[in-house]
Amino acid sequence: MKCGLIEKTESHFVDSINKEAYVWCEKNWKHDDYEHKHSRAQLTFVEEGYQYFHIDQKIYLVPQHHVIWIPSEKAHKITSEAQTVNLMVFLFKSVFEDEFYRHVQVFAVPAVLKEMLLYASKWNQLLDENEEQDIFFKAILKSLPNFCKESSSLQIPVPTDSRLIPVCNEINSNFKYNPDMDALAEKVQMSVRSLQRIFKNETGITIQKYLQLTRILKSIELIDTRQYTLSEVAYKVGYQSLSAFTSSYFAIMQTKPKVNKNQGVSS
Repeated sequence: MKCGLIEKTESHFVDSINKEAYVWCEKNWKHDDYEHKHSRAQLTFVEEGYQYFHIDQKIYLVPQHHVIWIPSEKAHKITSEAQTVNLMVFLFKSVFEDEFYRHVQVFAVPAVLKEMLLYASKWNQLLDENEEQDIFFKAILKSLPNFCKESSSLQIPVPTDSRLIPVCNEINSNFKYNPDMDALAEKVQMSVRSLQRIFKNETGITIQKYLQLTRILKSIELIDTRQYTLSEVAYKVGYQSLSAFTSSYFAIMQTKPKVNKNQGVSS
């Protein structure tokens, strides 16, 4: 059983619970290394650490104090390299008629929603009927579109054109350095112009944007290790100055990077 759902096959979970909605909190989350789906819509709050969700040829990064909304029957796989991952998973049998609920959404949790989610943890794994819980969870569900003012998640597109995979692999392995476009084009036997055009058509972003996203993704992993100052992180992911890194990070995440004060490492 995972989050109250019964695993019938390796990729499909069956819902045998009558409750309209419930919450499943888990410390040190253990990840399933395969894609799966279920009939309930899912709201996951990352209380500590960070989480990757692989959905529809995209990899969504959900950092600490962010949530991801996943519609029902949407296949997804979760992975993480974080030292500790504490999650709260809310599962809803039915949702309201609104465009918001039909799409994957990732957004930072405002203070009010955070308090609501933490308060809801008192019903962790409670599958008996509870009127207060039912009303409270419905209020959370109804308010989500208002809390999600702007979905500014970090999404790494995965190209379906197999010719581009070596390009992505090269960037992922050598993200500290600016890519040699001539060498990349030669690797996949294209002209530089064709490579840039096909990459943009396949992923929706340029190769430089892909590099930027990869660097920010790696920086979040490094910050999570609690071993480096922000200046050290900036250098390790390829930025020549802390200000350049901070500017790039803010452009993607809509917040400034910071090291937890409790980590004992200053920026």
